Amino acid sequence: MSNKKRIAAIGECMIELQQHHDGSLQQGFGGDTLNAAVYLCRELGPLAEVDYVTALGLDSFSDAMCQSWAEEGIGLGKVQRLPGRLPGLYCIQTDARGERRFLYWRNEAAVRDCFNTAAAGPILADLCDYDVLYFSGITLAVLGETGRKKLIDLLVEARIRRAQIVFDNNYRPRLWASVEQARAAYLQVLEHVDLALLTLEDEQALFGHDYAHGVFAAYPNIAEVVIKRGADSCLVRCGAERYEVPALPVQRVVDTTAAGDSFSAAYLACRLRGGSPVQAAEAGHRLASRVIQHHGALIPRD
Repeated sequence: MSNKKRIAAIGECMIELQQHHDGSLQQGFGGDTLNAAVYLCRELGPLAEVDYVTALGLDSFSDAMCQSWAEEGIGLGKVQRLPGRLPGLYCIQTDARGERRFLYWRNEAAVRDCFNTAAAGPILADLCDYDVLYFSGITLAVLGETGRKKLIDLLVEARIRRAQIVFDNNYRPRLWASVEQARAAYLQVLEHVDLALLTLEDEQALFGHDYAHGVFAAYPNIAEVVIKRGADSCLVRCGAERYEVPALPVQRVVDTTAAGDSFSAAYLACRLRGGSPVQAAEAGHRLASRVIQHHGALIPRD
């Protein structure tokens, strides 16, 4: 019997266009949970099986996505291919400091029906037996109201079977009809989370938490809460213990895309290997510091 951890990352991967300063575009693929899945595969190697749960079309871009995921070691068994649908698309524009601006085209993306197809029932049933379920605030947005209800049912059943539920808040206002709708969805889901990986800026935008201690106070029933603060130290509460772990200095930031995703993946990977919260935060900072020195979400494997 295999001792590998079975991890499912649930969400959306899109066609990524990286705009350079001369106006040229470089095409790739990216999405927050997909980025995390790739980095989890790289960090854990043979210790885990990582599957991606999403929906794509039957087009050449979707074919290329699946091929690239397979090359990274990501399992494709939970990827639905829907006739007549396409992946979403986004463009990253960066300023001289490496800060990002995103433009999205995703209203007709196949992932919006990920949990609404005939094939979704068996997939959801199987996911209950995974060791780790990983998803984000963007997952909540793109699944829609019906999909979110099915996700919550999945989380409840999976926790009964002792799965670990991991949530990265990644709040994107443009994906929601209103901040009130987003708050309600987040609060419903956070009741079922074991490890919350929270970007402080997103918490401030969504819930108005001005300080980190306000974030900790808002989630007393979540066993482990990590507050990501960009280039500043991250804060961790695990049980009754709290830690502050400094970030690594980076002299030249090229692109901050996937900084938070890579941090989350390295943090989770270290914890799954038995590392302490401090060791996990250090691992998260190390990987994020490398990622922001490259263009795009996924850095070369070497």
